[in-house]
Amino acid sequence: MLARTLAELQHACARLRAQFDTVTLVPTMGALHDGHRALVRAGLDGGAAVVTSIFVNPLQFAANEDLARYPRDEAGDLAALEACGCHAVWLPDVATMYPPGDVTTIDVAGPAAGWEGAARPGHFRGVATVCTKLFGQVRPDRACFGEKDWQQLQVVRRVVADLHLPLRIVGVPTVREPDGLALSSRNRFLSPAERVVAPRLFPALQAAARDMAGGDRVEQALRSARTALEQAGFEVEYLALVDGATMRPLEATADNARLIAAARLGSVRLIDNLPA
Repeated sequence: MLARTLAELQHACARLRAQFDTVTLVPTMGALHDGHRALVRAGLDGGAAVVTSIFVNPLQFAANEDLARYPRDEAGDLAALEACGCHAVWLPDVATMYPPGDVTTIDVAGPAAGWEGAARPGHFRGVATVCTKLFGQVRPDRACFGEKDWQQLQVVRRVVADLHLPLRIVGVPTVREPDGLALSSRNRFLSPAERVVAPRLFPALQAAARDMAGGDRVEQALRSARTALEQAGFEVEYLALVDGATMRPLEATADNARLIAAARLGSVRLIDNLPA
């Protein structure tokens, strides 16, 4: 089923609820890859129906970011979703999501502070607002988000908890290329030379985690990883050990600790994370 209007979406969701006990939402911005397919597969777990949204959300892009450049492939996306068992696709336009006179947005503190929140001012306002709108439109029992965008996952969980929204947020492990590079729609913008270097981000995080587990101080392990990345040609924006739920910096390893990083290669900004 394909829905482009709210009336069509409501009809599709009513049909699915009549047939399935559980409805899962998979929010995406399109340009789908194997990471998105993993979200759909996770959403199907337990015999659930899956509704995938495709909407390039302008509210989460700053003026200097790549909204116009963001890859779009509606025909390819629809074929991929059909092949992996998605039941319905929600394809709203901007006027549907943000109609004239729309004045409500959602500001998030806590896990939205720092890191991506500092690098991309207003980004998590856009994420929180569009996700809350999607939750209200689809009324899912659960929604699947990838762990590659770890901070985003924590922000969405915080919004759902704070607003008492009646759904469960499911984190799905990061899907990687055979060489370890985390899948991202923006990877297609890497030059051939940058694509050779890009997989070094994840091993640098793994090395830092091993160093900490071996007794190195957090500061020392992070400094070694940053040096390795800079020598490889990355421009490191941040590299930190944080509490996995609150995103607050940690000075020592702890339960639920997460290593997070953002680094640039040319025009492409890469993010990654792993438990530490």
